[in-house]
Amino acid sequence: MLKNKTIGSMLIVAGTTIGAGMLALPIASAGLGFSTALILIITTWMLMTYTALLMLELHQHAEREATLNTLAKSWLGKRGQYLANFSVMFLFYALCAAYIAGGGAQLQEKINTGLNLNIAPQVGSVIIALIIGTVVTLGTSKVDKLNRILFTVKIVVLASLFYMLTPYVHGKHLLEMPIEQGLILSAIPVVFTSFGFHGSIPSIVKYVGLDIKTLRRVMIAGASLPLAIYIFWQLISQGIMSQSELLTSTGLPGFVASMANIANNSAVASAVNIFADLALATSFLGVSLGLFDFFADTFKKGDKSKDRIKTALITFIPPLGFALFYPQGFIMALGYAAIALVVLAVFLPVAMVYKQRQQAHIGYTVIGGNVGLVLAALCGVLIISAQGMQMAGLIPAIG
Repeated sequence: MLKNKTIGSMLIVAGTTIGAGMLALPIASAGLGFSTALILIITTWMLMTYTALLMLELHQHAEREATLNTLAKSWLGKRGQYLANFSVMFLFYALCAAYIAGGGAQLQEKINTGLNLNIAPQVGSVIIALIIGTVVTLGTSKVDKLNRILFTVKIVVLASLFYMLTPYVHGKHLLEMPIEQGLILSAIPVVFTSFGFHGSIPSIVKYVGLDIKTLRRVMIAGASLPLAIYIFWQLISQGIMSQSELLTSTGLPGFVASMANIANNSAVASAVNIFADLALATSFLGVSLGLFDFFADTFKKGDKSKDRIKTALITFIPPLGFALFYPQGFIMALGYAAIALVVLAVFLPVAMVYKQRQQAHIGYTVIGGNVGLVLAALCGVLIISAQGMQMAGLIPAIG
């Protein structure tokens, strides 16, 4: 049973990570060159895996049901708790609203095309929210089962896409150097957010139990699978086009069209669109599960059906409302998602672990000592600085 939960939890981590951010990676790294993009991706993976293990170091001394709300209050007091709550709510509500709006538009288009109807995008958004909300309300085991199915199909589609595009990879494209140095800083926030799974860690701890050895395996393997897929995806996307061609692709639609034209195969565009749908669904499941358990802990709701329904309403009604009435506002807010994620996945774990280690707790300790904590914090400062400089127009915008 534990082995089954372990595999499922690894896939929840991987499924939450491999989302729409993966599709943005080639656009974000356009102009960097394959080698530079590879170094940036591996460095980010190391940072996010390290801070995920810091979260496990914290959880070993807490209750099984503890979330970031409880941990922050224990180690950083009320101010730390308020900062943690704001970061979680801002980031996850923004992501959920974007997923509901984006998924609703995609579903509406498919229903209208397939059934020859003319429903509004808002109807698709409501359907998406109801489906995901129902699964999350039923519990982590149901999320696990659905995520396994979606993740398996996603990997099959991705493998098919790789198979179709691999013959068009040219080594000379992979050896190109960065076109503009400022693009490296511009790419950092996007690469960072493409490894964001930390909000689902408390849900996984609650699901698996306080078995640090098993949880450590879940975090490392769950984060390593996206790393392998991202590297191969960069190999394909940067190998079939030159840096200048990637830079002239206008956003995701232009990138997909360019790939389909190079392969002279419309199935490429179809595969990318199917993958985008599945990536959105698995990311939405992981993010909303983390937000659901966060609110259950914050408002002290139990696992009874009545309590879970109340928690579900708090979790899904606000992002659904914003997705229906103010979709552009939340999409703009996603530009700040990297900042909220730095607070959530870097600054808070580093600060809490530092406090905990001062109490001389004995147990699992992540290697690196205080040097590791300082390096992680400096990486967080760099990510926020890069996002700030891009918003201020000091470095090139991506996409």
